[in-house]
Amino acid sequence: MDQNYRTSFTVDRSPEEVFAAINNVRGWWSEEIEGRTDELGQFNHHYKDMHRCTIQITELVPGNKVVWHIADNYFSFVKDKSEWKDTDIVFEIARKGDHTEVHFTHEGLVPSLECYGVCSNAWGTLINGNLHDLVTTVKGQPNQNE
Repeated sequence: MDQNYRTSFTVDRSPEEVFAAINNVRGWWSEEIEGRTDELGQFNHHYKDMHRCTIQITELVPGNKVVWHIADNYFSFVKDKSEWKDTDIVFEIARKGDHTEVHFTHEGLVPSLECYGVCSNAWGTLINGNLHDLVTTVKGQPNQNE
């Protein structure tokens, strides 16, 4: 059975607007991002001394799909510091009538991982709260610069 973390939401916006918001990672996840987040390549994220990761953007299909590969990861709060390493984050965008559906999957973030509780709660807030708000109001609530 597929136990990857998933969540989704529907908005009254175009797939292109949703795609642009997803790629504005500083607008919904964190201002602590180094590198371009809107083109194929690599960017880095860090949050205090708790989390650092290197993300490879492997797929960008305008208005349709974004895929990130976690090339490297560090967590301070679990035994296996690299738990997310070699996992994939997938954003799928689909037009449904007058609305757009966003399906988020973190492939490899499964209940057997020590960070699952903390990470799934964080993704829930980031995707269903911050990203949703950025798409609908053009104002997310990313983690602020330290």
